[in-house]
Amino acid sequence: MSALLDVILPVFLVIGFGYVVVRARLLAEPAVDGLMRFAQNFAVPCLLFRSIAHLDLSAAYDLGLMTSFYSGAFAGFFACFLGAMLVFGRPMPDAVAIGFAGLFSNSLLLGLAITERAYGTEALQGNYAIISLHAPMLYGFGIALMEWAKSRGHGLSGVALGRQIGRAILSQSLVIGILAGFAVNLAGNPLPGFFWSGIDMISRAAIPVALFGLGGVLVRYRIEGDLGPVLMVTAASLVLHPAITWALGTQVFQLESAALRSAVVTAAMAPGVNAYMFAHMYGVGKRVNASSVLVATALSIVTAWGWLHILP
Repeated sequence: MSALLDVILPVFLVIGFGYVVVRARLLAEPAVDGLMRFAQNFAVPCLLFRSIAHLDLSAAYDLGLMTSFYSGAFAGFFACFLGAMLVFGRPMPDAVAIGFAGLFSNSLLLGLAITERAYGTEALQGNYAIISLHAPMLYGFGIALMEWAKSRGHGLSGVALGRQIGRAILSQSLVIGILAGFAVNLAGNPLPGFFWSGIDMISRAAIPVALFGLGGVLVRYRIEGDLGPVLMVTAASLVLHPAITWALGTQVFQLESAALRSAVVTAAMAPGVNAYMFAHMYGVGKRVNASSVLVATALSIVTAWGWLHILP
């Protein structure tokens, strides 16, 4: 019970506060958009930049950690992608968007916050290693598959598709922050102390502002669309992904406790808002993905508690 009260509920209390404030119209939706733009375009990229610039790259990038987490992620994608097409009869572009919801866990806002509250700031090295590949790899995969699904029969060349994917990935502020962090890290961190003091001030605002803003954004979503695909995405995100990660991490790679915690907690998170943004970008699967974000985020209060009890 202490894990629920001390670790999980404070995170969801901040989300709920944002939801109630916007729902009661004490804060206008355009103001929430401004908060989320600040968090996603500036504060969170600064947090990632700072963390990766100071990351011990040789220790953080454990092959077992990455394989455990991303095997579960891609299992979630293919389960939802094939289920959407073969079970629910969705066209391929819809199935790609629904699969993306099963692929893209909320590694930043929920994964970082819950891991830090459960195990402390020093336990986040594995989280940052996962996050450094999360957006570039998964967006690249999702965009490539979606563009292929939508361009079948239209003769889009491989070079044009590659350029489109590259532009989509490199235009994300999170990716820019990650790449800048790698550059500074590999250069031996030559930046002065006063620079890092300013970055630290912005970074400290990232998670609480983003969680509050996430609550405000969830006001816009409604539980609608087919119940079957929504439950499928929810099960893939909250059960299948962390179960595969836990099984590989314990039975195959024998991960150390810190790495196992980072991998499983991150894997056990609900789909991020990015799942809806991806569907909205292509105009397919929007209702299912929006409903999945809302339902899985609510249910993750219980499932995250369960995974914290399973972990060492």
